[in-house]
Amino acid sequence: MEFAYIPSPSRGVLHLGPIPLRGYAFCIIIGVFVAVWLGNRRWIARGGRPGTVADIAVWAVPFGLVGGRLYHVITDYQLYFSEGQDWVDAFKIWEGGLGIWGAIAFGAVGAWIGCRSRGVPLPAWADALAPGIALAQAIGRWGNWFNQELYGRETDLPWALHITSSTDGRVPGYYHPTFLYESLWCIGVAVLVIWADRRFKLGHGRAFALYVAAYCAGRFWIEAMRVDEAHHFLGMRLNEWTSIVVFLLAVLYIVLSARLRPGREEVVEPGASDGDTDDDGAAVKLDKDSEDTDSKDKDSEGKKSEGKKSDGDSESKKSDAEKAEAENKDENKDKDENKDEKETAEAEAKDEAGSANKA
Repeated sequence: MEFAYIPSPSRGVLHLGPIPLRGYAFCIIIGVFVAVWLGNRRWIARGGRPGTVADIAVWAVPFGLVGGRLYHVITDYQLYFSEGQDWVDAFKIWEGGLGIWGAIAFGAVGAWIGCRSRGVPLPAWADALAPGIALAQAIGRWGNWFNQELYGRETDLPWALHITSSTDGRVPGYYHPTFLYESLWCIGVAVLVIWADRRFKLGHGRAFALYVAAYCAGRFWIEAMRVDEAHHFLGMRLNEWTSIVVFLLAVLYIVLSARLRPGREEVVEPGASDGDTDDDGAAVKLDKDSEDTDSKDKDSEGKKSEGKKSDGDSESKKSDAEKAEAENKDENKDKDENKDEKETAEAEAKDEAGSANKA
């Protein structure tokens, strides 16, 4: 009796008139936007300019899509070039089929071209974008859910994926949702890279190498669960061997890079102002404007206080002048009074002298 399972969509495309809206394509597009958004924030936090990540992504994304498709077509050539298959289907990318190894390799070539045109070191740019790429993969894996593809062995677990399509050799039933396992694993990889980058100040491509190594570790055991057709070598699927080799190369790069170029790049983009960003990657222009405003306010207050001081000094000088004038008036009054008293005494003396003569 069925109690719980993950249902598959009845179809992976909706038609808006003549325009098809495919769930697989939407997942890829949303993943790219998330990667660029997060990469831009991390790039700004490292001292770069806003928009540089998007400018370089214009080169990296198309190259990555082409590389991912080429890897898938080459490693699964029997799906397109064997007897009874139509080779034109190799160009139908909307039907699914992108190899992450080819996407990363060719995307790096496109990113190198973009970084070279901007004078930006590729390892620093890759470090900023690493967790965003992991999140883009986490979102993109849901495109496989829309297409009912890349599932694992049969299971009766409550989170089993219910496959209903019978096209292209599918057998309806309940299977391990390997798309979901990989999606959750990629989210964990993104969190790990962000934490390690903050904790250990990873630089010179080591954050990107950590993302590659962590992803390969998860891809190895998830790949072993899948039941879709694939090439095998020494009892293991080709992508399992690829995961092992790439994992070892990523770990080797981390070790050698840490010895040869320890620490983190001091300058990631020539000409970018170190004071234009804060720790979280957000621009601090508003803080600068507020500081300028405060400075202007302080200057105006200082001028007002100086004006008040000068007014006080003028008032003080005015009062001192009035006091001096009043004192002068008092002195002149005293002199006049003394003069009057003297004249009165002289007149009295003359009268007394005249009286004595008459006598």
